[in-house]
Amino acid sequence: MGILEVKGVNKRFGGLQALGDVNLSIAENTVHAIIGPNGAGKSTLLNVLVGKLIPDSGSVLFDGQSVLGRKPHEINQMGIARVFQTPEIFGDLTVIENIIIPCFAKRDGAFRLHAFESIASESGIIETAERILIDVNMIDKRDMHAASLSRGDKRRLEMAMCLVQEPRLLLLDEPTAGMARADTNDTIELLKDIKEKRDITMVIIEHDMHVVFSMAERITVLAQGTPLVEDTPENIKGHPKVQEAYLGKTQD
Repeated sequence: MGILEVKGVNKRFGGLQALGDVNLSIAENTVHAIIGPNGAGKSTLLNVLVGKLIPDSGSVLFDGQSVLGRKPHEINQMGIARVFQTPEIFGDLTVIENIIIPCFAKRDGAFRLHAFESIASESGIIETAERILIDVNMIDKRDMHAASLSRGDKRRLEMAMCLVQEPRLLLLDEPTAGMARADTNDTIELLKDIKEKRDITMVIIEHDMHVVFSMAERITVLAQGTPLVEDTPENIKGHPKVQEAYLGKTQD
């Protein structure tokens, strides 16, 4: 049994079958990519995995516990963190302040803006935040306002905010979307470094095949809401069902 188990998940939006009988098993401490053409159901599946959407039928178990119907902070407390397509940071706060917020939320389960000044003065939280910034090579940007960062550094900051929570599962929704190739490569190296230093499982939804084949140990291909193929990257390349999903019906 994998650390994340998706069993018989179906989801419809009116007359549209977004997910059809999806079964997926993610092994612990692996990098598993989910790919597919536009409209394949990738984002819908990710929203089910984090409890944002409740499927019409089926189950999603993380380490044997259901994620369905749980609130975001409960998902985080289970050990699941998510990186969004557009980096979700607090642009009007500094880099270190962005890290302080999840530090406090991890400890107390919530964040209260009126308490920000008092928690920011706690040395233990500051030390934790600075250690994370060192880990992601952003300590030199400690006091910069987050809004002034490049897209690559905003993504790096969002990763740091996730790492504070010490997740066992990191879900990444197109983590290199909108990046130049240099920033994409930096993000790949950051993710590889995170994976090497921590006992963490990653699920990546990505259109950029350079990212997928640089990172993934297993790949699941979705088409029209249904898994077509799950295999190693080497076997996915050139697979006739994958070619059909992306390019249309193959010719005999």
